[in-house]
Order: sequence, then structure tokens, then C-alpha cells
Amino acid sequence: MADTQDVVELILRDHRRMEDLFRRMRSVEADRSGALREFADLLIAHALAEEAKVYPALKRYKNIDDEEVEHGEHEHDEGNEALLELLEVEEAGSDEWDEKLEKLVQAVTHHADEEERTILNGARENVAMERREDLGRAFWQERERQLKAGCGSVDNVRKIVES
Repeated sequence: MADTQDVVELILRDHRRMEDLFRRMRSVEADRSGALREFADLLIAHALAEEAKVYPALKRYKNIDDEEVEHGEHEHDEGNEALLELLEVEEAGSDEWDEKLEKLVQAVTHHADEEERTILNGARENVAMERREDLGRAFWQERERQLKAGCGSVDNVRKIVES
């Protein structure tokens, strides 16, 4: 388990890790394919854990907008579709790779920015720390379960997108 259990902080850490992985996927000096594999696992595990353990709980709080939570779920779908497109590119670093990577970066950074400004700030203001820590433990356990299952494989991402 991470050194914090606050669900807000855990989600923010994942967002910052995704940004680091974007930098690696853009770098000609990095293992772009390895960074993509790590990113795919993290993005899928993160989104599935949010949708299973965090979003449903946050919808119960009166000052957290249900529409924002539902919009976050829709944006997960967009990110998953962009991820699948990049995973299906045959050559890391090709023009097609760069094009699909930028589409993924745009989808995920847009979602992370909105989520941080709306849902996570709402959680900070309206959800007691004890409850945020309970949600953090549930989020982390589901996230880890998904990671161990290889959730970012192209076949699994395809199933998620097609469902």
C-alpha cells in the first residue's frame, strides 16, 4: 500500500505517473514500447478502480455533481479508445505512433484536469478524511487486482472498448 490512503492523493499520484509515462513515450531515447505497456496497465487499472470503488461512493455526496462523475466515466471511455488505437500501432516512434500518442495524451490530460478541478476538489471539500481513506484502500485494492490481471493487454483493452 502507498504511504497515503487518501483516495484523492492516490488518484493524483496516478495522474502524475501518467504524465511521466507520456514523456517517456515521446522520447526517442526511452523504451517507448515499455512505457506504453506500463501506461496501458496503469490507465486501465486506475479507471476501473475509480468506476468500481470511487465514483459510486462520491455520487452519494450532495455537493459532488453526479453529472461530473458520469462525465468522468464517459471520458474514461474516450481514453480507452485512444489507448487501443495506440496499442494497435505496429512501430513505436512512427508518424502513426506520434499521431495516436498525441490523441491519447489529449484525452487523458483533459480528463485528469477536469477530474482534479471538479470531482477531486469536491471530495476534498465534502468528504471526511476517514471516508477518503476508506475509499483509498478500496481503490488501491481494486487497482492492484487489475494490475496483477494484466488489464492493459491489447486484448483486454479491446474487450473494454467493445463492451
